[in-house]
Amino acid sequence: MVFDSVAFKNVISTGLVLDAKGNKMSKHVGNVTDPFEMIGKYGADPVRFYMMTNSEPWDNLKFDPNGVDEVRRKFFGTLYNTYSFFALYANVDNYDVEQSLGKLNSNCESLKEIDSWILSCLNTLVKGVTEELDGYDPTRAGRLIDSFVNNDLSNWYVRLNRKRFWGKEMSEDKLAAYNTLYTCLMTVAKLLAPFAPFYADQLYRDLGGQMKSVHLEKFPVADASFINKDLEERMGMAQKITSMVLALRRKVNIKVRQPLQQIMVPAVDDEQRNHIEAVKELIMSEVNVKELEFAEGQGILVKKVKCNFRVMGKKFGKAMKGVAAQMDALSQEQIAELEKNGSYSFELDGQPITVDATDVEIISEDIPGWLVSNEGNITVALEVELTDELRQEGMARELINRIQNLRKETGLEITDRIKVTVAPNEQAEAAMKNFGEYIKSQVLADELIVADNDGEEAEFDDFKLNIKVEKK
Repeated sequence: MVFDSVAFKNVISTGLVLDAKGNKMSKHVGNVTDPFEMIGKYGADPVRFYMMTNSEPWDNLKFDPNGVDEVRRKFFGTLYNTYSFFALYANVDNYDVEQSLGKLNSNCESLKEIDSWILSCLNTLVKGVTEELDGYDPTRAGRLIDSFVNNDLSNWYVRLNRKRFWGKEMSEDKLAAYNTLYTCLMTVAKLLAPFAPFYADQLYRDLGGQMKSVHLEKFPVADASFINKDLEERMGMAQKITSMVLALRRKVNIKVRQPLQQIMVPAVDDEQRNHIEAVKELIMSEVNVKELEFAEGQGILVKKVKCNFRVMGKKFGKAMKGVAAQMDALSQEQIAELEKNGSYSFELDGQPITVDATDVEIISEDIPGWLVSNEGNITVALEVELTDELRQEGMARELINRIQNLRKETGLEITDRIKVTVAPNEQAEAAMKNFGEYIKSQVLADELIVADNDGEEAEFDDFKLNIKVEKK
């Protein structure tokens, strides 16, 4: 009124903060949570981010301290670990942001496909967060940032690119990885500023931001030249298949360090096959299998359709029994058609019937020596039988894990060369005989010998043995 204009154009009216069970907080009941206690225990930013992303601001919030702790660990902890990984190797290699970053663009020849993918996801994230904030929906915006940090940046990009940071020389490929990861971290710091002002500012300054504070920076703007939706879809399929295969491993308690022979995928169409083929090497590396084969027309995987009677009963009424009988009798080709088209149509007593893929569950039968998983229109079969060679390679990877742990415990630098002595053991010796050079390359060992020693005792599934690590 003072300036002859409205006081505000939009306003968000917040709901109530309830206890974890959805009850109104009351001193009389004793279920009041002291906000200052939460801030003191978990930090202001985890509390703030939890409240902003747990539910829409205008909805009532069931405040659960365990949820705040989960945000602190899974989001802020993951982001910190990602930054720490970057900082560790960047300091070793004297990575210079100002000299290097100007070379990063969507047409940069040194960028690998996975670099282009994460930069595409990053710019899609910037676009999405901007749109959600412009629409006064901070909850969706915060969840987008959370998903990017956990699922794309940390759990996929960094996991698959660790070895690129290990080389001694600053190659073009290594520099591209540094530039890509730095760009992601700096952009996340700027996007995160409205949600976690203190954490974002510290991350920004740790990354060498040019302004005194991230809050003096301009908000990121999406660069459409980096966005490649087709690439994002392909990599998304790789992530989904990886998740399915890892779930099958857990089902039979086979560790990821234990290599398996192959996975088989019956592609529903050429587009799906091409997408999977393009990310085949990434999938094989992430789930630790030797081969990925396509199974169309081989009749190896047998699928069945299971009707959702609750959903279909409302949809088809009295005709439900006949519809269910028809769906139970579908051939493998007809089930493939249902997966490909998203629906299957037929006539029942002269009436046209259309069953959508969302009306049913398509399940795959396990075959001897294999485990099968189905999710949407993607089916994956994992061969779980182990040969002696696979077992030996698995043991080699276990040895690498124990040796790497000993390197850390003894305070060795990441570039230090070592001598490794392993106590006599039949399984370990067989692995070292056939995979000795591989073990040495992974742990930076100049020598790998079998002999009694006074090293640390390492535990394996079926035995224990002493391993001694010495700096060369």
